[in-house]
Amino acid sequence: MKPLKFILNDQPVETHTNPSRRLLDVMRHDYGLTGSKEGCGEGECGACSVLLDGHAVNSCLLPLASVQGRQVTTIEGYAKTQRFAVLKQAMGEEGGSQCGICTPGFMIAIESLLKKHPKPTDQQIRIDLAGNLCRCTGYNMIIKAVKRAAKVGEGLW
Repeated sequence: MKPLKFILNDQPVETHTNPSRRLLDVMRHDYGLTGSKEGCGEGECGACSVLLDGHAVNSCLLPLASVQGRQVTTIEGYAKTQRFAVLKQAMGEEGGSQCGICTPGFMIAIESLLKKHPKPTDQQIRIDLAGNLCRCTGYNMIIKAVKRAAKVGEGLW
């Protein structure tokens, strides 16, 4: 089997596994990166979101072959950044996270959103986060957290 090479959390990796395996399974089982969750397995909830070349994608839908030569950032890699620290604080202050199942996916989606729209409107936030589901907070607290992070972290994104 031909090796698959990609960058995972800023580290080059090479794997010799079936290229049709889901990225989510490879990250969780082969690399021990369990921050991304399988919520639905159908790309509907966003709990498995990762950044692929800086854009949020559902890793439950992505065959490993799709990441050949590309950059994958999981919540574990993103957690090492200053932007994450700002967003984490904003989520805490606004009550944007409760049970935690959806939180990693939301954090990844918000990072992608703020890179595109450093000063997002409510509508931009709602549109960009529409692929992420939360059963605990309602969405108003998450929207407030995004706006707080954008303001506090101005210039980071």
